[in-house]
Amino acid sequence: MDLASLQVFQAVVRERSFSRAAEKLYRTQPAVSISIRKLEEWVGQPLFLRGSGARTLTDAGVLLVEYADRMLNLREEISKGMKELRGLERGQLSLGVNESSIHALLPMLDRYRQIHPGIHIRVHRVFSRDVPREVMNHHLDIGVISYLPEERELESVEFYRDSLVLVVWPGHRLAKRREVNISELGQETFVAHIVESPYRQRVVQMFARHRVPLRIDLELPTIESIKLMVEMKKGVAIVPHMCVEREVARGTLRELRIKQMQVTRKLYLVYRRDRPLTAAAQGLVEIIRRKPSRGGRKSSASAKSSL
Repeated sequence: MDLASLQVFQAVVRERSFSRAAEKLYRTQPAVSISIRKLEEWVGQPLFLRGSGARTLTDAGVLLVEYADRMLNLREEISKGMKELRGLERGQLSLGVNESSIHALLPMLDRYRQIHPGIHIRVHRVFSRDVPREVMNHHLDIGVISYLPEERELESVEFYRDSLVLVVWPGHRLAKRREVNISELGQETFVAHIVESPYRQRVVQMFARHRVPLRIDLELPTIESIKLMVEMKKGVAIVPHMCVEREVARGTLRELRIKQMQVTRKLYLVYRRDRPLTAAAQGLVEIIRRKPSRGGRKSSASAKSSL
């Protein structure tokens, strides 16, 4: 049995005539009769009462009509669904980012949702070091990392740049400054991220190189908790600029540049180059690539970029 035979059967039932069904299907009547006979052989029973032509169905015929309608309707649904997938009217998109990288993606995800509201987006929190493996293992469509991947099978596209900044609370002794010398920070208490990262090591080495004590008395699991502790006047922090833009705009935090700290962070989209992206994933890549640079530069930092 195939769907073409069911379509012939459906036409015969609808027209109640082999000849009229043949006309509708642009086939010969013998060809229609052969299709019905093969169906009856597969079912093992007659589909029409003998002597009634195509006017009266047997019990087997009545049952087969029901299944034929369901199967042919399902075929139409499959065709429609595939068309919607290609047209980004439906589908799924799986992303892997670390905690701070999501700040760079949110405006673009918002834009994507406005254009393609039918796509279901799942953003997984993944350590930056684990993202390439998850993409390679097909667990993620796209990943975001702050370094060029070593895996030759991965394509990487830079889409965001940022720098690390020092943040303090509004009443802090340095709050009215725009730049500070590293030597002025030896007595400060720093709130840092508990997860080690190459950029944290660069900051630690920078303090050591300038022989300035770096007092990290509090380590927390999230950027949000670090910002809150600074707002509560429990210490200062070094975090990605993009992660504190809202607080700086509201006036709950002050942002300063450390004169000796020239740490630029880059974010890269990564995906497999040995298989085509899904339509949903390709749609996001295109939006990100079309994104205009901000302030004359691309945009920003990676996850776990805090001190």
